[in-house]
Amino acid sequence: MAVVNNNLTITDIAEALNISKTTVSRAISGKGRIGNETRERVLKYIEENNYVPNPMAKGLAQSKTYNICWVTPADSVATELPFFQRCMMGIADVAGGFNYDILISMVYDDNINQLKRIITNKKVDGAILGRTLVNDLSVEYLKKSGVPFVVIGSTEIKNITQVDNDHIKACKELTSILVMKGIKKFALIGGSLNHVVNRTRRDGFMLGLKEQGIEPDEKLIYIGSDDALSIERAVDDALRNGAECLVCMDDGICANVLAKLKKDGVEIPSDIKVASFYNSAILENNQPAITTLSYDPKELGATACKVLFDRIEGRTVQNKLLLSYDVLLKGSTQ
Repeated sequence: MAVVNNNLTITDIAEALNISKTTVSRAISGKGRIGNETRERVLKYIEENNYVPNPMAKGLAQSKTYNICWVTPADSVATELPFFQRCMMGIADVAGGFNYDILISMVYDDNINQLKRIITNKKVDGAILGRTLVNDLSVEYLKKSGVPFVVIGSTEIKNITQVDNDHIKACKELTSILVMKGIKKFALIGGSLNHVVNRTRRDGFMLGLKEQGIEPDEKLIYIGSDDALSIERAVDDALRNGAECLVCMDDGICANVLAKLKKDGVEIPSDIKVASFYNSAILENNQPAITTLSYDPKELGATACKVLFDRIEGRTVQNKLLLSYDVLLKGSTQ
């Protein structure tokens, strides 16, 4: 097995071949005017000496930083962290294959100064956004900056490269299945509609009901339930109004719903049925097991990173990629 020579430098190669460092750099980068014979001499010497360019020197030669930026929300709650961690694992797997490193930028809904500093200082060749908002400062800023970027999620802002799961189709399918199982009266408990994913999940839920001939009951739609107290109030109100099934927009909301039902001695599924539009480890050990939609955040991250490198290299990419999902029917809706 060949041993990489980490001590050999461009200067060493230039001196050994009696050529300039600029000529060596051009041979390595494949850019600039240089004769074929000279390029072959340099590449042969590199191969014989197992030389691997230092990323910083290579970056200078190719006008690249060999960094990408992973942009995550600074105000995410604890239950959201596993999703962003899994996404980053997928990004890291792909980025490492391209000899790229990852810089992390934390942004707030109304403050993206950290991201601006990274872009202004030209520290990255591209960026991946981990969450999209209806009024998204990060998306607008990156679009104007000209830096290649991809969003994980969906956005109505035009000409943005997006990688997402098909939330509308998934939520519509699960809702339709629950109706076909005999459930007629649903309550939907969800977070802020400034998050695009919450809008798409709500829209899928509504479509699922309407396609099965059920008119959604607006009194049983609880949007903006972002904390334990508001979720508990939604559960109390839904039970008073005769809901047969509590549909939660995500795993964090579902965990709070389950805690409330357990505290009040409400049995699942005999007293009330429960489903979640997102599955995660925090729901895994519940008894009975929870009916959920399952997505793969690591696949999202890996796909977004592959698309980003296509954009960095100037290749044509699809405007929007929708990844698959699984419907997991469990005991909570029996």
